[in-house]
Amino acid sequence: MSINKLAVKAYELRQDVLDIIVSGGGGHIGGDMSCMEIMLALYSRMNVSPKRPDDANRDRFVLSKGHCVETLYAVLADKGFLNLEQVKREFSKFGSEYIGHPHNTLPGIEMNSGSLGHGLAVCVGMALAGRITKRNYRVYTLMGDGELAEGSVWEAAMAAGHYKLGSLCAVIDRNGLQISGSTEDVMSQENLRARFSAFGWRVIDVPDGNDVDMLLKALSSAKRTKGKPTVIIAHTVKGKGSPLMENKASWHHHLPTAEEYEIIRGDFAARREALLNE
Repeated sequence: MSINKLAVKAYELRQDVLDIIVSGGGGHIGGDMSCMEIMLALYSRMNVSPKRPDDANRDRFVLSKGHCVETLYAVLADKGFLNLEQVKREFSKFGSEYIGHPHNTLPGIEMNSGSLGHGLAVCVGMALAGRITKRNYRVYTLMGDGELAEGSVWEAAMAAGHYKLGSLCAVIDRNGLQISGSTEDVMSQENLRARFSAFGWRVIDVPDGNDVDMLLKALSSAKRTKGKPTVIIAHTVKGKGSPLMENKASWHHHLPTAEEYEIIRGDFAARREALLNE
């Protein structure tokens, strides 16, 4: 799929995520929107298929920031793993499998996640397992920047550098906001390049983490990296896609009203149309 088509699809899936959240009565909309292009770029390059969900050589992905599961559901549905209309009907309903965090009874989901700080450590184990069993799969995880306050992240980073896990790629959704405000006010996350470099990682900065072209180039570069893990720091916009939500911590976990829904829907449609006309 071309870069422009992926960028257009990002706004189509944003609408799907909006519908999922409104139907279910809740969701983490701000982070969903900031990481949309990241997940689309990842799944456009990962070796995964709904026809072979348990292929031993498949690439692995763990959504460490599991509260943004609505975007994962939308992307997995687009790839053919899930039924989108079923997700919209059943999300957050009593007895539904489509709950507010990933769990691996659903096809395409490797790990239950949501307790922040665990995804990177599990991915270190997956990458080590691939080396031991001589598999050539790659392992990816998406973390939030607020999540980096967890000590387990840095223990895992140290281990990944120690074992020189070239098959491992972590992506940080660096939107600068978390549920209680700015990441820099809650727990400063500056000097990420220096921190990861000190643990033996290759660091790739993506100045616009909502730019599909930049993300694809970063992922391709990470794949060529040998002998060390890679971290992609993607500088994104919380609530990307509508001025009503963008860069506002209050939209971390906000259920749009009927009026807000129409405004956001219109903003998504306008940006999609602009991309189609480029």
